[in-house]
Amino acid sequence: MTEAAPSELARDAEWQRLDPRMLLVHPIREVLRYLPVIVVVVLGSTAAGGEQWQLIGVGIPVGLGLLRYLTTSFRISAGRIELRRGLLNRHVLSTPVDRVRTVDLTSSPIHRLLGLTKVRIGTGTASTSDEDRIDLDGLPLDRARALRVELLQTSTADDLAAPEQAEVDVVTFDPAWLWLAPLTGSGVVIAAAALGALSQLLQTTGFFESFDTQRVHAPGASPAVLVPLLVLAVLVVISLLSIGGYAVTNWGFRLTRSRAAKTWHLTRGLLTTRETTLDDDRLAGVTLSEPLGLRLARGARLSAIVTGLSKSQQGSSMLVPPAPRRVVERVARDVLDTPAPVDVDLLPHGPRATRRRWTRALLPALVVALGCVGAVVLDAPSWLLVGVLAVPVATLLAADRSRSLGHALVVGHLVSRSGCLVRRRRVIEVEHVIGWNLRATWFQRRAGLTTLVATTAGGSQAVPVLDVPEDEAVRVAHEALPDLLAQFTR
Repeated sequence: MTEAAPSELARDAEWQRLDPRMLLVHPIREVLRYLPVIVVVVLGSTAAGGEQWQLIGVGIPVGLGLLRYLTTSFRISAGRIELRRGLLNRHVLSTPVDRVRTVDLTSSPIHRLLGLTKVRIGTGTASTSDEDRIDLDGLPLDRARALRVELLQTSTADDLAAPEQAEVDVVTFDPAWLWLAPLTGSGVVIAAAALGALSQLLQTTGFFESFDTQRVHAPGASPAVLVPLLVLAVLVVISLLSIGGYAVTNWGFRLTRSRAAKTWHLTRGLLTTRETTLDDDRLAGVTLSEPLGLRLARGARLSAIVTGLSKSQQGSSMLVPPAPRRVVERVARDVLDTPAPVDVDLLPHGPRATRRRWTRALLPALVVALGCVGAVVLDAPSWLLVGVLAVPVATLLAADRSRSLGHALVVGHLVSRSGCLVRRRRVIEVEHVIGWNLRATWFQRRAGLTTLVATTAGGSQAVPVLDVPEDEAVRVAHEALPDLLAQFTR
């Protein structure tokens, strides 16, 4: 009989370095990082006639890259993951294996060329510093995938004895989703960043100083025609950049599920690929987000509420990028293993909550409108009358916010919906609720309303039910977790 191959965790029990092929990656990264300094050194040495300084300018970053590899090591031993790095300032990270929440595999183009990947182990830490992240950069792709599976296994002995099970596709990328990209806030941000970078480049090269507007002629064109054409051109450019950013980030998107391993696996990326695996036992719920633009196009996106995963790590909890709403709802039903929280009709919060929505929207708008009218009466520019539009806009927002408000408690799940510019439907299993908070401002107390907050250890750490009547808040909390509130209701 042949001996079974040792597990990946057993293989990593001793201190070891990362893959030797990183000796090619680290120097290139350091050269790119110090590229502006290298350019200055090369130009300065060329002007001074000293070629040896050019070699030093390139050699120092290369040496730093080699030292980065030689001073980084890791091991997984005695139920702990330990990462050691640094030459002068030694930095050692150590965390228990049972604290692992997610494992992300990210492969840049140079990683993919060499068959490597970076393993980012998410442990739910609140720190945002790169120095406090456990990144194994890089490991061979096959070895990284094996390590990911073992880190997320709840019972190593059982999983090693069980045969491998194929993953089942839940949803895959559809090129038809690309048209939704310009309707998302992230798409607009990507486009704005690209336009800003282009503007800085043109300004640096002196393009705007040398550009003579007098040479630009449009025979027969008036400002009434040129302005709409310019706006249309800007919108087209922004849309194309948004679509490009969406494609680069989400091309090849694939979400699969392994019921045997109790994991969800997500792959996406065109140039830089990213693989994320979520443990099903730590998946506490989902958030279905509908930014206003997506909602008008009947689109949405879906993210997971993962126990131990903070809001700052939301990139690791994304389940479906902006896509048609029917697709997002179908995936949400699969993730929750029940359609009820997605399809249930939510309970309204009553006329007092609706009145608060209208009051908070209309009062500021009326102040702005009256101020603009008063300014025009006092001989201010007439274009200030545009402030009057704040009233109809606030009316539409108030009506939409009132319709969005609702909640439900169904088949062991708490459902809460609120928002206007970004409407969110949050669904969380009551088993993952670790406490209740009832918060009320002075105005809420006057109206007999409160905000019921279900605290949890995942996502933003809270699922709020806004402006719910006090008796309804107590009823929901008691029915969800009777033992938790029993001591206060006797």
